Amino acid sequence: MCQNLNLTKPRCVLASPETSERLVNRITDKEGSHLANLDTTTREATPLDVPYTSMTGIRATAASIVFLGGPPSKPSAIVKLDLATGSTEELRRASSISLDPASISPAQPIEFPTEHGQTAYAYYHAPRNASFKADSSELPPLLVICHNGPTAAASSTFNLKSQFWTSRGFAVLNVNYGGSTGYGRKYRERLNGQWGVVDVDDCVNGAQYLVERGLVDGKRLVIHGTSGGGYTTLCALTFRDTFKAGASYYGISNMEIFVHDTRKFESHYPANLIGPFPERRDLYYQRSPINFTDRLSSPIIFFQGLEDKLAPPIRQK
Repeated sequence: MCQNLNLTKPRCVLASPETSERLVNRITDKEGSHLANLDTTTREATPLDVPYTSMTGIRATAASIVFLGGPPSKPSAIVKLDLATGSTEELRRASSISLDPASISPAQPIEFPTEHGQTAYAYYHAPRNASFKADSSELPPLLVICHNGPTAAASSTFNLKSQFWTSRGFAVLNVNYGGSTGYGRKYRERLNGQWGVVDVDDCVNGAQYLVERGLVDGKRLVIHGTSGGGYTTLCALTFRDTFKAGASYYGISNMEIFVHDTRKFESHYPANLIGPFPERRDLYYQRSPINFTDRLSSPIIFFQGLEDKLAPPIRQK
């Protein structure tokens, strides 16, 4: 069995049939994912040095592991790790695109104070472009990105979407608001009954944290998100006045419709994250931005596929 080594999220990925005293664990914490050899006799873990901060789709034999690896400064690849030598071989890269390393802005894990004396987490990307230099007297605008899910998580792996903005002078903050995976059960459960509140609090407080540190311009804060992240974006723009503009990519604006329209896989999401329906119909009304459009005071743009089966347009009505 996998031993809990007081790490955030130990996960057993290999038990070698030929050397059953050894397990290989994938460990996920606020810095990303890591691999470690676990000696089941001594219960000592030895880290495996691999240049990837995200590892998914892991498959194993007694001699090697194959996984989808995400490095911080280049596109993801299918990687083979030799357990005897510790060497890695990239079998296939997701993209052949090549960027100037001097223009790549790596993710910096940060933690910041949020409501009720708690701590939230995010990945910060500073603006960076080797061909341009901003005026030293000017602070950059900030784009806050809300991941979808909403119980998924942003990672520190290379992401062209973030690099697009940082190469054009924006700072980017990918927020892993309360409810995101990878930070333990208590952190995940922060969103229970609080969707549309905790996630918005953490996005607002993450932006304010960077403002207070003098890293971004507090008058040029914008936000965008997809699906569940689009919902957080709409709530932030409707119920708060922190952000000056935003973009919702097939976001949810009407939670009551979401209850009846969602896929079977997500059928109990609203009950856990907002409350039982129809018993707490009042919460569904209060958390639906569509009911409070009079509070919008910032520009917002909507992106929605008319034939989208996973996030249909009806959720916007």
